[in-house]
Amino acid sequence: MQSLILIMISAALVNNVVLSQFLGICPFLGVSKKINTAAGMGAAVIFVMTLASFITSVLYKLLLSPFDLTYLNTIVFILVIAALVQFVEMVLKKMVESLYQALGVYLPLITTNCAVLGIAIINVQKEYSILTSVVNGFGTALGFTIAIVILAGIRERCEDNDIPESFKGTPIVLIISGLMAIAFCGFAGLI
Repeated sequence: MQSLILIMISAALVNNVVLSQFLGICPFLGVSKKINTAAGMGAAVIFVMTLASFITSVLYKLLLSPFDLTYLNTIVFILVIAALVQFVEMVLKKMVESLYQALGVYLPLITTNCAVLGIAIINVQKEYSILTSVVNGFGTALGFTIAIVILAGIRERCEDNDIPESFKGTPIVLIISGLMAIAFCGFAGLI
């Protein structure tokens, strides 16, 4: 149990997928303008990444590895992720239309979010059990959510500040992201 908690904390804070591994930058920068939208994206990523970690781990252990089909990892993992994202998209469109509209093009981009695929592949490379894969996937998605919500909060506060014209927009967001990455390096001594 203790090792699972350490894996989750490590995935969320120490090895944050966005700020230390630089995976999933597109939705991180694109959907972090408002806290509500960022939290919605984070929830969608938590759902997709946790479920994808479970399903890809089961498929790898029960189908791909025993039948020596490991060369199909990437293709199978992408298909699983795409199906999960389509499911999330349909649910949001039916139940939370405003969040669906706010996420816009970034919701289908979860399919190509390299963080989701990256964690599925990392789980296989580290030979994690199914439970450990799910915990790692959840911890990673939680870390993504923490990072995107923090960035959204900072961006909302920056809108009211006097920022030099040359730094407005993407430059200030990249500077903030870099400072956040440096700040998250402080968690390295945690585990």
